[in-house]
Amino acid sequence: MKAKRTGILLLVAAVCAAALLLWGGWSLATNGIGDKTANAPYNGHGGTFKNTLAEIDTPDPSIVYANGYYYMTFTHNGADIMVMKSRTLDFRQAERKVVWYPPPDTMYSSGIWAPEIQHLQGRWYIYFAADDGANENHRMYALEADTEDPMGDYTFKGQVTDETNRWAIDGLAVEHENKLYFVWSGWEGDVNIRQNTYIAPMSDPLTISGPRVLLSEPDLEWEQAGGPPFINEGQAILKKDGRLFIVYSGAGSWTPFYSLGMLALAPGGDPLDPSAWTKSAQPLLQMDEEAEVYGPGHNTFVASPDGTEHWIVYHATSGYTDGWNNRKARAQKIEWNEDGTPHFGKPLSLDTAIPNPAGSGVFRAEHANAASGKLEFDLIPSSVETEAPLLIHYRNPAGASRSLDIWVNGEQAGTAALPATEADAPGYAYAFVPLQSGHNTIGFPLADDGLQVEAVEIPRYEAESAQAESMAATADHPHASGSGIAQIEGGKGTALRFAQVNVPVPGTYRLGLAVSNPSGSDAALDIKVDGGKKRSLAIPATERNQYIVAAVEMKLKSGTNVITLENATGRLNLDYIDITR
Repeated sequence: MKAKRTGILLLVAAVCAAALLLWGGWSLATNGIGDKTANAPYNGHGGTFKNTLAEIDTPDPSIVYANGYYYMTFTHNGADIMVMKSRTLDFRQAERKVVWYPPPDTMYSSGIWAPEIQHLQGRWYIYFAADDGANENHRMYALEADTEDPMGDYTFKGQVTDETNRWAIDGLAVEHENKLYFVWSGWEGDVNIRQNTYIAPMSDPLTISGPRVLLSEPDLEWEQAGGPPFINEGQAILKKDGRLFIVYSGAGSWTPFYSLGMLALAPGGDPLDPSAWTKSAQPLLQMDEEAEVYGPGHNTFVASPDGTEHWIVYHATSGYTDGWNNRKARAQKIEWNEDGTPHFGKPLSLDTAIPNPAGSGVFRAEHANAASGKLEFDLIPSSVETEAPLLIHYRNPAGASRSLDIWVNGEQAGTAALPATEADAPGYAYAFVPLQSGHNTIGFPLADDGLQVEAVEIPRYEAESAQAESMAATADHPHASGSGIAQIEGGKGTALRFAQVNVPVPGTYRLGLAVSNPSGSDAALDIKVDGGKKRSLAIPATERNQYIVAAVEMKLKSGTNVITLENATGRLNLDYIDITR
């Protein structure tokens, strides 16, 4: 690690020293003149990610977005209930906590499956299935949060059941038109022949208040693959524009044929009326051998941070014979058909660079902690000790430049100069800050005299998350800034494509590439923005694990840019690109 970081720190040190003295800011109103997209609202630096969402197995994921964080729970070895907390959909460096351990020797001490985390009527709940070691005794149970923190303590509230008290798993609540319902997967009798989709009314989040109603049996050919038993399970709720959908998993979960089906409630229909639901004849998401995605199922739905997009998160494996092994959470954006129904498309391969959900990576002040005279943004992840770019969103209508102290992990890391802004326009200032390996907290003094910090970002674009083209491949690396690097081959052709590179205002930006060139001789690399004129960047020779920052200045437009790297004259390894003003 030290060998790799030496080159970076030598070059970055000079940049940071200058930045600490002259951290600049500018107002959107005074720098967007003449640019056609300047008036479009800036929604974060963008970037891309790749599946999977975590390095550990995360079967049966349930994800919510609340108060600036994503929370995920999943089947954690069937032994307890874990919740993970992350600033983004990338849960590799998430905070993790087991919020509940089952007591021994009860009817709910074993087989803890598919916890569902939900916020209902002002409280957090986690529904889960459990048994006493015998599958035929699986029933649904609930935890209720003691506080408003999804990562806090929970109290076991007992069984959630209808009058039949039959086998039940994968339950969750549904709020629709001011009424509450419970949906789950259950047996008709006491024998494991088929799992059906049931719904029942609830009087509160813990109490089923009426008889169960059968909505769907696994009677389609695709639902019966791998059986018997035949499967409808993993029900998830999707809502848009007043429409209600239940997306469920069919076929054997132990097979690559596990797929997603859908029940659609007719507009204005009664959820307790089976005739008001329409069942899709074909699965909406299924195995794709070309993409090497097998058994996509047991999904959840979550909004983008800005609330404008719907995302599906599901588990799948990478091998035809994986069965219940290697089930990891994956995500992709939902599109919508003209008739108001969702379109999931094909499952995406692990090599596909996916644009981040809208608003990702913007850590807003309303989701920060105000304590001890500081505004603090916590849970800022870094996989290594590094100097990273910081983009500050602020307002300074006082008419003069202001000085702002920046604190990182309890120590002052520098002072930023924030020029004045117009009263109705934000300003943006770039800086470099030291981050430690793990979670970091970035803080500022609380606002005074009209100066406000509205949000912060880390505008670093990891190479392993870019789209690798014909002249490149990505690989894991234990000491990389994110989780890996891109290996660029020498020769003519495109290597990497960084899509969705967003900046708040048009102008000239510094692109700092953390790159290693162990070939023994100097090399060069071409860079283009949006297919325009290329710039050649010289890359001096380095030691094998030595990474240096090679910088180039290029013009970027406000909004989205696409940066491509191509025509390397030697083999290079790229860790990331930092973009600063």
